[in-house]
Amino acid sequence: MDVLERIDQQVKQNPVIIYMKGTPQMPQCGFSSRASQALAASGVEFAYVNVLMDPEIFENLPRYANWPTFPQVYINGELVGGCDITLELYQKGELQKMMQEAAAKTA
Repeated sequence: MDVLERIDQQVKQNPVIIYMKGTPQMPQCGFSSRASQALAASGVEFAYVNVLMDPEIFENLPRYANWPTFPQVYINGELVGGCDITLELYQKGELQKMMQEAAAKTA
């Protein structure tokens, strides 16, 4: 399977997914840490991909949604953005609502 197809499958099969450096338990960069903490604080389960453990995804994810940096958060198959946008949505109280709606669609 082509790496872009693999990314597409992951994005579509998970209501909420973050592509990050490290894991939510052991983030490897501050941006990934803050974004995953905001997702975790929402109380909704989310998937993650450690891009440092998958060089193919690390190299090709920026092409997938034309977004050059990590982390990348996808909700309902759509790119939400990176750390700043995720934190802004969290502070406005919108992130939890978006995540709950995405999770409810697949339940």
